[in-house]
Amino acid sequence: MSRAVLIDCDPGTDDAVALWLALASPELDLRLVTVAGGNVGLERTLPNARAVLGLGGARAPVVAGAERPLTGAYRSETRVHGTDGLGGVVLPAGPPAAPGLAADAIRDALRGAAPASVTLVGLGPATNLALALATEPPLRAAVAEIVLMTGAVGEGNWTPAAEFNAAMDPEALAVLLGCGCPVTLVTLDLTAQALVTPARVAALRAGPGGRCRAACGDILAALPPSKRLAGRGAPLHDPCAIAWLVAPALFTHRPAAAEVVLDGPDRGRTRIDRWQRSDRPVNIRLLETIDAEGFFALLGERLARLP
Repeated sequence: MSRAVLIDCDPGTDDAVALWLALASPELDLRLVTVAGGNVGLERTLPNARAVLGLGGARAPVVAGAERPLTGAYRSETRVHGTDGLGGVVLPAGPPAAPGLAADAIRDALRGAAPASVTLVGLGPATNLALALATEPPLRAAVAEIVLMTGAVGEGNWTPAAEFNAAMDPEALAVLLGCGCPVTLVTLDLTAQALVTPARVAALRAGPGGRCRAACGDILAALPPSKRLAGRGAPLHDPCAIAWLVAPALFTHRPAAAEVVLDGPDRGRTRIDRWQRSDRPVNIRLLETIDAEGFFALLGERLARLP
């Protein structure tokens, strides 16, 4: 049986690839896509999500959500994703967004669900998911797992301390880390192992497929090598979260305790205790390693299934 999945995202180049991987994976039943401002503003992330899903022939509704974090002001990240969010790659306009607000749509999807039957995937700032679960706590019983691409054990990519998604709305992340649902973290330390390189882009482009594979190749080719990773490649963050659901054998993981710093210069930093050296209770599964060759092979195989 396929797993019921709701994806909250902020497309974003890597979000686009993650959405295509989810669409191409029969292990997943994509029920809903919600969108927040993140990599770029909501005025761009919403049409980007619609375009990505439209190109892939998706039927899942796309619903707009938060344009800023729970507290403070919105800030974008255009250095990696470009001002349009997709690295300058132009996609045909997708179908219109569904009416309503993301948090309401998430709650509606959870209300009729069986216990522990729905997986929530967060690929951007956690605002929409936090609003949904904080305002109707009994719905948490329907959640099987929350998978978040966020945080870092080591240094960040937005500040020296903080990863972008965590830094954009640490209060929302704190809600999810403390909600009592099973949480899996896909951190920068994991995604740094899944590097886009010219050779991997060439291999992906050489494979079979249609318009989604071609667009994915263009998007990956537009990613700048990471200075943080000495120019060895560009980490492909968000698709790692989808790959965990589709092919968990590609990963190693361990239980850990995690909290997020809400104040001071380290705001947004995730403090992750992998060895239970503190008195904080274990509240996450931390993905530690990924078989990068297997991951890119999976991505290529699944993209061949899309239009």
